[in-house]
Amino acid sequence: MRILSMPLIVATLLVGCRDDSDPTPPDSGTSQQDSGVPGDDAGVPGTDAGLPGDDAGVPGTDAGVPGTDAGVDAGTPEDPLPSGPPVPQGPPNVPEFDPAFPGQTRVPAIQTKTPLDVVEIASGFRNPWAIAFLPDQRMLVTEKATGSLYIVTQQGAKSPKVSGLPAVDARGQGGLLDVEVGPDYATSQLIYWTYSEPRSGGNGLAVARARLVDGALPRVENVQVIFRMMPTLESTLHSGGRMVFTPDGKLFVTLGERSILEGRVQAQDVKSHFGKVVRINPDGTVPQDNPYLSNPEAKPEIWSIGHRNVLSAALDSQNRLWTVEMGPKGGDEVNLTQAGKDYGWPTIGYGEEYSGARIHQSPQAPGMEQPVYYWDPVIAPSGMTIYTGTLFPEWRNNMFIGGLAAQTLVRLMVRNDRVVGEEHLLKNLNARIREVVQGPDGALYLLTDATNGKLLRVTPR
Repeated sequence: MRILSMPLIVATLLVGCRDDSDPTPPDSGTSQQDSGVPGDDAGVPGTDAGLPGDDAGVPGTDAGVPGTDAGVDAGTPEDPLPSGPPVPQGPPNVPEFDPAFPGQTRVPAIQTKTPLDVVEIASGFRNPWAIAFLPDQRMLVTEKATGSLYIVTQQGAKSPKVSGLPAVDARGQGGLLDVEVGPDYATSQLIYWTYSEPRSGGNGLAVARARLVDGALPRVENVQVIFRMMPTLESTLHSGGRMVFTPDGKLFVTLGERSILEGRVQAQDVKSHFGKVVRINPDGTVPQDNPYLSNPEAKPEIWSIGHRNVLSAALDSQNRLWTVEMGPKGGDEVNLTQAGKDYGWPTIGYGEEYSGARIHQSPQAPGMEQPVYYWDPVIAPSGMTIYTGTLFPEWRNNMFIGGLAAQTLVRLMVRNDRVVGEEHLLKNLNARIREVVQGPDGALYLLTDATNGKLLRVTPR
């Protein structure tokens, strides 16, 4: 039996219950720091609860530092790399944790040369969460708090609520979350969405699909729940919920670890969906090349483990999955999320509890992946896209991530799988950026997280 050090036991019990992702009130734009005291249902971990032991902080040769032989954007030999000071962001919460390699945090600041034009397409959304484009460039837009789905034209005309969606548990960070148009939509009219499903004994993230019946009074029919996060738990936090379709028709879904201790300790437990990225077929069946199929105790949908709360996900030009994960107080992470890998939560990380208590003995451990990049203090990441359009040539293959607490659109320049430059855009909006997607026209489309949320389009001026 492992013996846990007393500081680690205390830090583990001091569980934060709120992220910068969803403060109260939801449009305040400030982080809600909790007391650090677990609630009555937080549970007490047993000796086999998967918490880091005294030897967890010693990195080995397999500590998961990313390589430099591939890239989101390899660049060209003559491209100069950015240099100079980083984006101003204040002192780190955990200064005693050094990065694992140069450029893992606080890279040089960069600046977009193209003047930007930001146009409001529509407003009046209550805490909107996601955008998906229909073939005619109209948009599906979800409202987290109300569980409502709308169809919005490029001119800003908003349909009545799409009827037929199941009920959601909209407390806290729950509600109606992501939406995607099926890869075979032209023939099937299928759309997919994630939501917090109310259940006996609690709730859990679910993925549903249905046929969209377009028209003056749009509706969905033949609703089918194709995936349910298990086990069921009573928590209003950390559901995850982003979806990404791959060119071969598979579907990635990101799942949080529910924040409270009872869920947190399951993030590296393959018998649980908590703190995982899963990969399924569009009908909910399991792909036969998933990495944990040979383990009879594992949930077969699991792709990767050891995540906290992943709200950002996108494919690069090589169709590899990149995710951005919310840290606690410090330690938001960019990860190249690969099959069968362990991304370390809660054993390793670069943050601390909201109370200031330590969570990790070290930010590194053998067999656990290092983030490609991290922020301390946090940006509170949300929607994400990797730009492939032609409207902004200088943005080609750059990552764009919505910043909730940072109230900014974060741009990351990446070379050979390393972040080499960072920019914080649209600070003048003074808005929490919940969603960012690239439209068919090459523009960026954003949602602001507020009780009067806005749908915005970003183009060159």
